[in-house]
Amino acid sequence: MLLTHSYWPEHSPPQRRWSSLTREFRRAGWDVDVVAPVAHYPNGRRNLPRRQAGLAFSHQRGPHGETIRRVPYLRHLGTSSLARFVDQLYSAMLSIPVGIGGKKPDAILATAPSLPTLITGYVLSRLRKVPLVVEMRDAWPDLARDARMVQGSVKSLVERVVEFVQQRADLVVTVTEGFADTLRGRGLNNVVTVSNGLDLNAIPFLEPPAIVGEVFRALYLGNHGKSQRLDILIRASAILGENFHLTLVGHGTTRPQLVKLARELNAPVTFFPSLQGPEVLEKYREADTCVVSLRDDWKSFETTVPSKTYEVLAVGRHVTAIVRGEAERIILEAGGGDIVAANPEAVAKLWKELAADRSRLSSGASGREWVRENADYAQLAVKYMDYIASLVRPDLIEKQESRR
Repeated sequence: MLLTHSYWPEHSPPQRRWSSLTREFRRAGWDVDVVAPVAHYPNGRRNLPRRQAGLAFSHQRGPHGETIRRVPYLRHLGTSSLARFVDQLYSAMLSIPVGIGGKKPDAILATAPSLPTLITGYVLSRLRKVPLVVEMRDAWPDLARDARMVQGSVKSLVERVVEFVQQRADLVVTVTEGFADTLRGRGLNNVVTVSNGLDLNAIPFLEPPAIVGEVFRALYLGNHGKSQRLDILIRASAILGENFHLTLVGHGTTRPQLVKLARELNAPVTFFPSLQGPEVLEKYREADTCVVSLRDDWKSFETTVPSKTYEVLAVGRHVTAIVRGEAERIILEAGGGDIVAANPEAVAKLWKELAADRSRLSSGASGREWVRENADYAQLAVKYMDYIASLVRPDLIEKQESRR
C-alpha cells in the first residue's frame, strides 16, 4: 500500500516517481494499492473531470492496473506552505479509515516530505500489523530546521515527530546517499537509498545548441520556492541585458515576487506555467543551458539532488549547476556542465563566457550514460522491490530473481 499526497493524473515529483515505480512493480506481478487525495495538486482545486480526478471514498483503476483509493482534500487557493500543510493534514487523517479497508497489504509505504503522510503510515502499519517503509524524498527534519519553517517548541515537535516515525519504521528509504549517511550517523541502521530518476527510453537525446547564436538562452524548469533562490537568475539576466534571455517554467510560493523583481529590474525574463510532454521538450530544444539550483546557505541541501538534474543530463543539455554536495558530485561525474557560485555576478560571468565560446555547450552523451547506469527507473524499481521483498518475505527474493 502506497500512501502519497500526490498521484496520477497530477504532474508532480511524487507522481512522476511513483507512476514509474508502480509500473515496474506491476510488471513484476506485484499488487499496488495507492491511497491518495482526489487529484488537485498543485493549486488546491480540482481542474480535471471528476472521472479522471477520482471521487472521494471511491476506488479508481490506475494506468498500470493499480488500485487508487481516493480520499477528500481541503480546497484552498494559492500555493502557500501553510495552505498545503493544512490540506495534507486533512487528507492524511481521512486516509486512515480508507487504509483500514480492503485487502490487508504485505507492507505499507509512506512517501514524504508530507509530514502528515508519515504519521498516517505509522498509524496504519500498527493497525494492520504490517511493516512500514518510510521514503524520505527530502532531508527531513533537517530541511525544516534550515528553512525555519516553524519556531520554538513547535519546531521541536515537528522534528520529534519525523524522527519518531523514522526510528520506528522497518525500512527508511532516501533518495541520496548523503542523507542516508546522515541518518545512519543518528543511529538508524535500516536505511537504504533508491535515488530519483526517470524513464530513459521516454526521453530523447537532443542535438547540441547551434555553434553560432545571436541570443544566449538559459532555461529553468521546476519549483519556484525559497529553496531555489531563483532571484539570483533574474539578477544575473538583468546584469547581462541585451542578447541574453532567461525562461522560467513552473510554479511555487515565490513566483509572484519573482515576476515583480523581473519587472523592476527590466530583466530579459519570460515566465511560463508548468508544462508537460512535447512542450517541455520544445523548451529544452530552445535552450543553450539549463539551470539546476538550490540555495547554498542550507546545510541540508548538501545531501539533496534536484530531481530535474537527471532529466537535463538525459536530454544532453549543458547544466548551469548552482548546487553543492552530492548534486555537485553528480554533475562533475557525469561531465554535464559547470558548477557556479550562488550569486548573480558569478552566474552572469559564466553565461557570458558560454556565449563567447558556444563549443562548451556541447556536453556530449556522458550525462545520458551516467543516467543510464545510475538513475533509470527500470533498474531502480528492481532495487526497490528487492529491499521490500527482503523485509516482508525473504523467499520472495528468489521469485523475483526467477522472473528476471
